[in-house]
Amino acid sequence: MNIIYNQQILPFNTFHVQAISKAYTCIEDLADIKQLTSLKNEFGKFIILGGGSNILFTKDFDGIVIHNKIKGIEKIKETKQSVWLKVYSGTIWHDFVLYTVQNNWSGIENLSLIPGTVGASPIQNIGAYGVEAKESIVEVLTYEILTHKLQKFTNEACHFGYRDSIFKRQENQGKYFILSVTFKLNKNPTSLNISYGDVQKIIDEKYRGIINVKNISEAIIHIRSQKLPNPDELGNAGSFFKNPIITIDKANAILEQYPQIPHYQVSDNQIKIPAAWLIEQCGWKGQRDGNTGNHSRQALVIVNYGNASGLEISMHASKVQKSVLDKFGIQLQSEVNII
Repeated sequence: MNIIYNQQILPFNTFHVQAISKAYTCIEDLADIKQLTSLKNEFGKFIILGGGSNILFTKDFDGIVIHNKIKGIEKIKETKQSVWLKVYSGTIWHDFVLYTVQNNWSGIENLSLIPGTVGASPIQNIGAYGVEAKESIVEVLTYEILTHKLQKFTNEACHFGYRDSIFKRQENQGKYFILSVTFKLNKNPTSLNISYGDVQKIIDEKYRGIINVKNISEAIIHIRSQKLPNPDELGNAGSFFKNPIITIDKANAILEQYPQIPHYQVSDNQIKIPAAWLIEQCGWKGQRDGNTGNHSRQALVIVNYGNASGLEISMHASKVQKSVLDKFGIQLQSEVNII
């Protein structure tokens, strides 16, 4: 493994903020995995990066950045109805989605154009347009860095929640390196999800109402491209905050004051509120704050206009959180990992 010291990591994070890592290296095959323990012992701190689309560096990193570039897709099982795919963690998520769409296998087409790598999908339990990764994940294969052991996590063992999993818990951060994720997809899709957002509208307008895996994927790519800035052109990490989930009692109290607030029931006693709506009501949509601010087409996206530091972006996010808390009594939680 080639180790580079004092590496500028601006090219490896989609916010495009400047930060220096004490050291940097790439993992490109399974043989490199065995060196993770010695790297951890040598440098103490380490971060594993995939696409760099869910991280904000607010300062230089006094450790080693390990860039995961282990890629590949293997078909490991197939029946008339289903196919099981083992996907290595450094594979670009959208490339994987396009592969499944090209084969007309359903399950993750609604997750088209989400940035990042496959390895991040179980950590975050990524989701969009009414679908979450957990619905298709069968198994996650990990390497436990301290013990050198391979460990498999079934879907149930992953303890998936809303943008959450066992891998995201504080006590497990830095404990496991995700090697691969196995997905089960439907070869003969009969029930496809077009109920969320403008998906049905776009399919009606662009595809004469024909509902299939390809058209759903392309509709969502169209919607995301219209709403979300391209990180290559304007630094961002997509949605900065999670949609808050609150109790029905709290939601009813807020609805008395703001009856127009959009809301969705997610369980017997829980209501989800769109964070973008809350942020927009606080006046942040399209507002620039020095070198950062909230995007003009999507209030949930915080952007770097070119020269923002990670600390500047983090401080702006705190202002947004405070204003939503002051106005609605709701504490927004960051979806982005702030270092």
